[in-house]
Amino acid sequence: MGTFFSEPGWLCLTVTAVLGGTIFCKLKKNQGQVGRKVVCLAGLWGGACLLSLSLFWGLILFSLSCFLVYTYFSGQELLPADQKAVLITGLWAVVNNAGILGLPTDGELIPMTEYKRCMAVNFFGAVEVTKAFLPLLRKSKGRLVNISSMAGGVPMEKLAAYSSSKAALTMFSAVMRQELSKWGVKVSVIQPGGFRTNIAGTSDMWDKLEKNILDHLTPDVQEDYGQDYILRERNFLMFMQTYSVMDVSPVLLDIQHAISAKSPFAFYAPGKMSYLWLCFVSFSPTGIFDYFSKKMHSHRKSMPRALSMPNWKNEAM
Repeated sequence: MGTFFSEPGWLCLTVTAVLGGTIFCKLKKNQGQVGRKVVCLAGLWGGACLLSLSLFWGLILFSLSCFLVYTYFSGQELLPADQKAVLITGLWAVVNNAGILGLPTDGELIPMTEYKRCMAVNFFGAVEVTKAFLPLLRKSKGRLVNISSMAGGVPMEKLAAYSSSKAALTMFSAVMRQELSKWGVKVSVIQPGGFRTNIAGTSDMWDKLEKNILDHLTPDVQEDYGQDYILRERNFLMFMQTYSVMDVSPVLLDIQHAISAKSPFAFYAPGKMSYLWLCFVSFSPTGIFDYFSKKMHSHRKSMPRALSMPNWKNEAM
């Protein structure tokens, strides 16, 4: 009576079991979302190999995938405590997290003072803090973590001032990552998706922003857009808060990983669909992205006063 496995099959199965057990032990030490995703992908890959190929080659490829995942986790281990004495004697990490949103509205309506305020807080503030602490970070070969936004990489209507400042911070982080690598400093940028924080401000703040916008509009611009259109823009803020996620633990886990992992990632994209949107805008043709973007905003029925007039096309001609 023949055995189900040949000798090479038993050898591959043994190697797979050993590597798989080691990976799962490492997964217990690394509870990050990225770790779970890698293990799931490895499992799917192994299942596909075993189902589509012969037993021998399926186990060979699955063993190889387990080895690659093991190598991945070896680079994602957290630094031991004895390598973090710099937290007491010096500076190990700087996390730039300051940010303001302003009142989302059309870019033409946003006053220059609001553009400058967003750049001052979201970009120049992070640059100033980074420059102030870089001498200490270079000595400790520490970490620089900048909190940007998905809006810094994905064009989003109503966020011209905010998105521009976050895009500048993302590019600044990328350049600093290259320049500081020779000093041993690792730079990461985190681009969260829609999380509910206090960045949207309060109703009193919205009232002040609306007044500031109306005070800075020229008569012809205010005539074309209409005051009702401008005052309805705060509905977009309420829409953002309604569909944002209250649990910010994915962001905190990524910050922890960027600070404490031996090999942190250059980019993190916590949040629902954040990574997919960043990939989509990077690789899809502009026309396709704009089409889907318009479809996403099609629920918003508000239009500027001039565009809602029945004869506005004839007047434009």
